[in-house]
Amino acid sequence: MENIQRTLRNQDSTTPDTLYMAIELSHTEWKLAFSTGETIRTVTVDARDLDQLQKAINGSKSRFKLGGEVRIRSCYEAGRDGFWLHRYLLSCGIENNVVDSASIEVNRRKRRAKTDRIDARKLLTMLMRYHGGERLLWSVVHVPNMEDEDGRHLHRELEALNKERTMHRSRIKALLIQQGIAVTNPSSRTFLLDLDSFRTWDGKELPVDLKSRIIREHGRLRLVEEQIYALKKERERRLVEDADNPSMRKVSQLMALRGIGINSSWKFVRELFGWRDFRDRRELGSLAGLTPTPYDSGGSQRDQGISKAGNKRIRTLAVEMAWVWIRFQPQSKLSEWFMQRFAGGGSRMRRIGIVAVARKLLIALWRYVEYGVIPEGAIVEPRAY
Repeated sequence: MENIQRTLRNQDSTTPDTLYMAIELSHTEWKLAFSTGETIRTVTVDARDLDQLQKAINGSKSRFKLGGEVRIRSCYEAGRDGFWLHRYLLSCGIENNVVDSASIEVNRRKRRAKTDRIDARKLLTMLMRYHGGERLLWSVVHVPNMEDEDGRHLHRELEALNKERTMHRSRIKALLIQQGIAVTNPSSRTFLLDLDSFRTWDGKELPVDLKSRIIREHGRLRLVEEQIYALKKERERRLVEDADNPSMRKVSQLMALRGIGINSSWKFVRELFGWRDFRDRRELGSLAGLTPTPYDSGGSQRDQGISKAGNKRIRTLAVEMAWVWIRFQPQSKLSEWFMQRFAGGGSRMRRIGIVAVARKLLIALWRYVEYGVIPEGAIVEPRAY
């Protein structure tokens, strides 16, 4: 009996010299929950006030009578605050984990109490369980370094600007169609000249305020298009001048495959291949949310489709590139597999099949970028940009 008790004490992961801290973030204040494995202490500090955060940590050390070197383990949920807090905690010698919010277990009752204090305490207990050995308890976010995180701004800004351009174009068309006037290209350089010649159904000129609004909207449209043009030029410049950069080499490598241009290759590298190391194809598919989610409980068995977790941009891009791959690489083994198995079915079967192609293509591109394995049957056309 004494040997058994001694073994259990040796396996205790919540030793007194370890302080656990969970941070529940909000815009105005943060809830901090501390524990050494028994009682829980909750403290409220102003959001983003690092001095108060340090005072709360030191106060918890005193409260739990921790002296000398204290090991601190912390966590918070990934969200709007990003990763700056994670980097600060690491600089203080604190072991921190950024947790995927969607992976945190919750009470499934119809009505349940939910406050920041309850969430912080729940997060704290899960943190202690995680370090106690339950590694599959939640999903920990892989935090990029500052350079890799900064490298994602260019193409994400381009995405936002393209949406703004569509919005301005649609608004101009909608304002004119209300007067029975249809235009195809509001971005045309002659649009403002044509605007003076537009007439309503009864042959009158456009109302003054309407015309002024359209001119202002067109000005915003032109500004967005100029910014899009400048960002695309900047992207081309980096691809040429920073050719020795590992990320730029991967972009050029992907562009050598027929059907893959600079937009898709840049996103693949900056969002995925340029900063993540994957153990296997399952981990890659899981990050893109393209893995199947079966439901098998008792007598109920069904396929719930793909998980749709992880990076939405990569998942969307992979599906788009799957259609492009079928078109521009018809002789590849992957395209032939799709044509034989799904092309003869209806539209629903083709949609199901294209998701499978997207997952297989993503894995093939990863092997091509990391190990130089060319997708079977694919055409490679090296080109200088």
